[in-house]
This record gives sequence, C-alpha cells and structure tokens, in this order.
Amino acid sequence: MAGIVILRHGQTEWSQSGQHTGRTDIPLTDVGRAAAAALAPQITGHTFAFVACSPLQRARETARLAGLTPDIYSDDLLEWDYGGYEGRTTEEIRRDTHDPDWVIWNAQIPVGETPGEQPEDVAVRCRRVLTVCEPHLAQGQDVALVAHGHLLRILTATWLGLEARDGRLFALATGTVSYLSYEREQHVIGLWNAPGLPASD
Repeated sequence: MAGIVILRHGQTEWSQSGQHTGRTDIPLTDVGRAAAAALAPQITGHTFAFVACSPLQRARETARLAGLTPDIYSDDLLEWDYGGYEGRTTEEIRRDTHDPDWVIWNAQIPVGETPGEQPEDVAVRCRRVLTVCEPHLAQGQDVALVAHGHLLRILTATWLGLEARDGRLFALATGTVSYLSYEREQHVIGLWNAPGLPASD
C-alpha cells in the first residue's frame, strides 16, 4: 500500500536554541547535514512517484543530502508563519507575556515582519499538499515531502482527520523520517520520528 514519506529537515542553529523558525531562511548546522546524509542509504532505496520540498534552504539541503530530487518546491510546504513570535523562544515569550503556560499551539499569532498564521491557516495549505499527493497514492505509488516540524505535525493531524492544533501531540525531531500510510483503508501513522525507513520488500 502506498504512503507519504515525510522528512523533517536537519538541525539548524535556531532549532537547537529553541527559537521559533518560520520564514527565516537559515542553513543546516554540521550536525544537521550529517543527520540528513545519514538518511540517504535508505531513502535512495525507495522509488517515489512524486517529491515535493519547501523552498527554504534548510529543507532543500536536507532533500539533496538525503538523495532526493524534488519535482516541485512548494510554498504550501513552508513552515508555519509565526509572525511576531519569529526568532523568539517559548521561555522569552512566557516571560514577556507573564503567562507561564504559553505554548504556540494555543496562541493567537501576532503580526510581525510577516503577517503570521493560525494553525488552521497552515492546515489549509496541508490539505492542498495532500490533494496533490492523492492521485499518486490512488495508483499505489509512494510520495515524499521534505519540510518543517510544525508544518509536518499539522499535516499529520490533517491526514488522520484531526484538528490542526492536535499537531501538538506529534513530537517530531530534526533529521528524521516518518511514514503516513493506510491500514484497511484507514489513514494511519506507519512510522514516526525514525532515523530511516524500513527496508523495502
């Protein structure tokens, strides 16, 4: 049965420091490059009918090092636009808002240098991505998506028929691969947060 292989880009300086990294275009660290390259032996053993990638360099570099050649670079795979929270850590925002329980998933995103998005806005983009994948899946073909942590968590929630904010339930490390698949026609998670795919049959 076909499915969607999702790769989160490798480590960046901001992912390491916990800064919200939406549209800021920063490169991978050496650790991030090594993690992406470590995926290549297993990724290149699979055939993908369609590969889509975020246009940001951290995703593009991950795709290249993992041995994937994207068919398209899609703005629908850009990370959540954090607006006024861009570049800030959760700890900084909790201090400045005097809210010790603040988390991005429950927040209203303020305008910053970019307009910002609510999780539901990101889910609209995710639905468009899944619509593009559907014809390939219907033919029993795997597809691959290379993108960002929060975007992929919301995409996974959308795949499972959950609300956008339920993406908070799916912790996703940098430089990992996951697999969205089917079990008796039901959308499921076949693999999550792994350093590589299982071997092909």
